[in-house]
Amino acid sequence: MRLLVIRASAMGDVALVTPVLNGLLDKYPDVEVVMLTRSTFKPFFSESSRLKIFAPDFKDRHKGIAGIFRLYNDIKKTNNIDYVIDIHDVLRSKILRTLFRAGGTPVSVIDKGRKEKIELITGKRKIQLKHSVIRYCDAFSKAGFPVEPSEKQSIAVKTNTPAAGEVLKSFRTINIGIAPYALHMLKMWPEENMILLMKKILEDRDVCFVLFGGREEASRLENIKELVPGTVNIAGKLDLESELAVMSRLSFMIAMDSSNMHMAALTGTKVISIWGGTDPFGGFGAWMQPDNYAIRISVDELTCRPCTIFGKGECKRGDFACMNWLTPDRLFEMIKETGLLR
Repeated sequence: MRLLVIRASAMGDVALVTPVLNGLLDKYPDVEVVMLTRSTFKPFFSESSRLKIFAPDFKDRHKGIAGIFRLYNDIKKTNNIDYVIDIHDVLRSKILRTLFRAGGTPVSVIDKGRKEKIELITGKRKIQLKHSVIRYCDAFSKAGFPVEPSEKQSIAVKTNTPAAGEVLKSFRTINIGIAPYALHMLKMWPEENMILLMKKILEDRDVCFVLFGGREEASRLENIKELVPGTVNIAGKLDLESELAVMSRLSFMIAMDSSNMHMAALTGTKVISIWGGTDPFGGFGAWMQPDNYAIRISVDELTCRPCTIFGKGECKRGDFACMNWLTPDRLFEMIKETGLLR
C-alpha cells in the first residue's frame, strides 16, 4: 500500500508531520509513503526505504494550473499511488487531489477546524482545540490507517555535521537557543525585552546563547549578539540539517510561536515558547511540551486573547498588552519556575 501525503508548507506545519509518519511506519510495516513537500524540508524526515520525498518545482515545471496537471502526471509516472491524504487543503492540493480522485484513487482530507478557530478568536468558545498533529492523525484514520503519533524525538538529527561542530565548540554549562522573531508582529515579544532577559539570565548562570533566525534576520540578530556577551549568531550561516543538529544539543530553546519552536521540540529539546496574539489553544503549541513551558498572559487576565490564529493583523487595543505585560523580570521568574535554569 502506497500513500501520497501532501503538505508543502509552511516549515513548522511540515515539521509537525514527522511524529505522525513515524507512528504510521512503525504500526504498518506494509505501508510506503510518498511525501509531497518542498526539497528544503527533506532533513525533517528519516531516511527510510518506505519513505520517499517527492519535491515539486513550484517555480517552474509545476507552476500554475498547468503545472499542477504536470505534477499529477509526474507523480503517476513514477509512483503507483493507492491512497491520497491531503493534510494541507489549499487550492493547489485541492486541484491535485481532485485529479487523483477523478482517476479512481481514494482521497482523505484534513479537517482544519476553521469554524472552531473563528469561535476561539472571536471569544465565543475559549477552549483547547485539537493539536495540528492530531488533526493530521484524523486524516489518516479517515483513510483507514488509525495512528498514534510518536511521542519520542521525531526529527532524526545528524549531530556530526562540521558546521554544527564549530558552533558546539562555543557551548558552556547551559546552552540556550534564542529565536526572537516570527512571521507576524502579533507573535513577537519586543526585541529589547529579549535582550534584557538574556542579560538577566547571564548574570545568574554560565550561559552560551545561540541565535536562530532566517537569512533576512541575520543583521538584526548580529546586533543582539553584540549587546549580549557569550552569544553565537548562526542565522543564515548553517544549512537546515546543521541547524537541527545544534538545536538537538541545546539545554533548552526560548522561541516565539514559530517554526523554530516546532523544530526544536521535535528534535527532543525542551522549548519555552512566548505567546502574544496567538495561543496554544489554537492547536499549534510546541509538541509534547509541558503547559507551563508556554508562557502567556491568561485569557482570563486579558480577555482579548487570542485575537488571531496565525498572527496576522494588528492589536485592536493598541497597546500590545499580551506581549508588553510579559516583562523580562516576569519571564525570568516563570522560566526559573520550570526548573530549566539549573
